[in-house]
Parts: sequence; C-alpha cells; structure tokens
Amino acid sequence: MTEKNLTMLTDFYEFTMAHGYFEKGMANRRAYFDMFFRRVPDGGGYAIMAGVEQLIEYFENLKFTDEDIEYLRSKNCFSDSFLAYLKDFKFECDVWAVPEGTPIFPGEPIVTVAGPMIQAQFVETMILLTINHQTLIATKASRIARAAQGRVVLEFGSRRAQSYDGAIYGARASYIGGCNGTACVISDRDYGIPAGGTMAHSWVQMFPSEYDAFKAYAEIYPDNCVFLVDTYNVLKSGVVNAIRVANEVLAPMGKRPKAIRLDSGDIAYLSIQARKMLDKAGYSDVQIMASNSLDEYLVRDLLLQGAKIDSFGIGERLITSKSEPVFGGVYKLAAVEDDHGNIVPKIKISENVEKITNPHFKKVYRFFDKESGMALGDVLCVHDEVIDESKPYTLFDPIHTWKKKILTDYIAKPLLVPIFENGKKVYSSPNIHEIRAYCQSQLDTLWEQIKRFEYPQTYYVDLSKKLWNVKNDLLESCRIV
Repeated sequence: MTEKNLTMLTDFYEFTMAHGYFEKGMANRRAYFDMFFRRVPDGGGYAIMAGVEQLIEYFENLKFTDEDIEYLRSKNCFSDSFLAYLKDFKFECDVWAVPEGTPIFPGEPIVTVAGPMIQAQFVETMILLTINHQTLIATKASRIARAAQGRVVLEFGSRRAQSYDGAIYGARASYIGGCNGTACVISDRDYGIPAGGTMAHSWVQMFPSEYDAFKAYAEIYPDNCVFLVDTYNVLKSGVVNAIRVANEVLAPMGKRPKAIRLDSGDIAYLSIQARKMLDKAGYSDVQIMASNSLDEYLVRDLLLQGAKIDSFGIGERLITSKSEPVFGGVYKLAAVEDDHGNIVPKIKISENVEKITNPHFKKVYRFFDKESGMALGDVLCVHDEVIDESKPYTLFDPIHTWKKKILTDYIAKPLLVPIFENGKKVYSSPNIHEIRAYCQSQLDTLWEQIKRFEYPQTYYVDLSKKLWNVKNDLLESCRIV
C-alpha cells in the first residue's frame, strides 16, 4: 500500500499546546501518556485490541511537509522558531502497546507513549482515531462470531461503512475479531483477508427469468455457485429454480451448488423450509446463507428459533457497530520527569469517580492459572515493579479494598510490549491470519461468564499496592477542605 502522511490529522489544540510548551521551554520535557477506555460497548465484558499496525505506519510517516508549514504560518498564531522546529521534526518517543487481538478491559493502559512533551501530546488524536475505530469493530465482530456458534461469518458492510477507510480498516478489524472473510476486495488485496461474493438481485433481474439467471451463473461459475433465491419468491421460485439448475446444468458437469442465500423475509421460517426442499432433492450438502441487517442478537435468535443457517453475511450493523458506534478510548497524561530525571506522577480528578485517572508510568500484568491457562485478572503496577511468580499475589479491588483474592500457581504475563524506542520501530506486526488466530486463543482463556452478552461478570483489573498508594497519596494531596 502507498502510505499516507497523516501528520496534520490532529486537533488544532495539539498545535496551540505544542507552541505553548515550546515557548515556555517545556518542549523536550519527558512526559508519559496512557490510552485507555472506561467501558465496553454494548455492555459487554471485554473488548478486542486492534489497529496497532496502522498506528505504527502513522508513527513511521510522521513529518511536516513544506505545505504543512506554510498552512500553519498562515494561521498567524505560531512563532517562526516553532515552525522551524516542526520543519526539522523527528519522532523520538518510546511507545508500548497491547498486541492486536488481545482481549482488553476498562481502565488499563492499552497504548503508552513516553517522550518529549510536544511529541507525546501531539499524537493523541491519531492514536485515539486509529485504535478506537478498529477496536470497536473487532469487538463487535467477536460478539457476532460468538453468537454464530462456529458458523461462518462474512463481513458484508463496505457500502454502508462511514468512508472508504471505514470499509477497509473495518474489514481488517472484523477479520481479527472473528469473521471468516469479507466482501471488500481491496482488504483482500492489501491485507490478505479472504474476499468472496456471487450475485446481487440485479443479476437475477437482468435475465428473462430467474431460471435463466441461475443457469447463466452456473455455466460461468460451476465450482462456486451460490444462488440468491429471494428476488421473487423464495420457496415457490428461488429454491425451486436453484434445484432445477443444479439438476440440469451442474449435475451433468459433475458439479454441485455451494449454497443458496436468503436476504429478506422471515429467515428462520424460510431457512427451515428451504432446508427441507434441498434435502428432499438430494442436496443436503448445499448450505444456506443468511444476510439482511443482522447482528449478534438476531443471529442468536435465529439459531434459537431453529433456523437452518450455515453462514451469515453481516453488513451495516457490524461495519458501523450500529448498536453503539463509539469506542470511548481516552488519552491522558500520567507522569512527567523533573530536571533530575525523576518520574513525577500526575492525576486527573473528577467528581465522576470513573474519570479519575491512574497516575504514574505503568505496566500491566495478566495473571493466568498455571494448570488451566485461564485468565484470572489484570493488575496495573508502577513501571519498576516485578511480580515474583514463586510467591502468592493478592489482588484487591481499588475501590472496595476489602475485596481480595490471593493467587497461587499462576503465570504473570506483561501485556504492553515495546513498539518504538526513541522513535525507532522495534516491533514487527504479525500477519493478519496470525493476529486472528491469536485473538481466538486469547478469547479461549476468558471464562464464559465474562463473555456473556447481557450482564457479564466483571473482569478483575486492579492496582498493585504500590500504585494504589501513589494514587491515594495524590488524591489526599489534592483534597480541598
């Protein structure tokens, strides 16, 4: 792919603050920022991390062109010395991120940036834009794939996506989250996501009859015949003509249809009746595919109603995450360094308790049961803490501190991995198929109670005693009597 320079895709206040830091001699003061989110969309129990590969591309192409500098000059609010700094801009930050495909939970850092204040602050918008979008879609895809109970799920939403980037990256995120393929050709070309498709209603309408349309398609694509059977009447016409073409055109070639597709009507009833018709005609191997404004709840309900569906095509309710189309990731200052290189934790306080931030330069550990491999909980620690797996570890609720759980026989795995060191990439993104497989393996470590659609069990995300003390001390020091 041709990489785009998205340096100017930022909020204007990033420039006004950067200019202010520069003029006050704070440009190179080292700062630490965390991206995290406060709640899972759709009331779910987990989210799926996605978008790191595109974030890496952004950092690698971060530079100001002559046109960018001239635009900023035209605003008449920036000094010549600041514009000269931008012209010679070189990204020098350290970046850590949770790998794509990892289940993530509210409150924990999923991207951490440390570096010169101007730089660490400036990248806020693109970090949020990139991670929020793909994480939202990957999370929705995971829910839909789970509702399908192992059946094939294809992403069909390109034409309903919010812009072409929404279609392309949405298809990528959908595949990470559990979809088996996409209708979006460019996502196959650029990312290797399996693309497929057969016919639309217009194909059927172009021919003198539905039979003629199916016959023509079978003659051209005998090895991949999927008949769209709801243009006129599913049971009286569509399925009947599909069977007729299978007998008269494909059978003499030694071929069989792959599937029929239902795109309207009472899909549960129609699929049950179509299944009976196909089986009676000797085509029990021909699958039934369903599409038409589906989501995880409709998929689940169809299967509960006994629908005979083998695969699903999911469109706008996936590619836009229609039920909750915003992933509320935020990017907050966590610490700065003083003139002696000491890390000084910073906190944001709010009357809304969930908006109080966790201060300091942090790391995140995930605990796994050594015997079962199941995830037991996460803990946020100060950056220099090391967990000794040979000793019991006590998790405690950071709000209701009397709620405790002592872990033994566990493995503690750091979640954040280095992506950039001093502006140089130190991480190689896995290919999309590896990310998708990793996502599934990590979902398998979560208890089913956490993966419920409604009222899932809350996953433990706690603070170490050292970090809790830092936070509590800051809250006390900021208390106004």
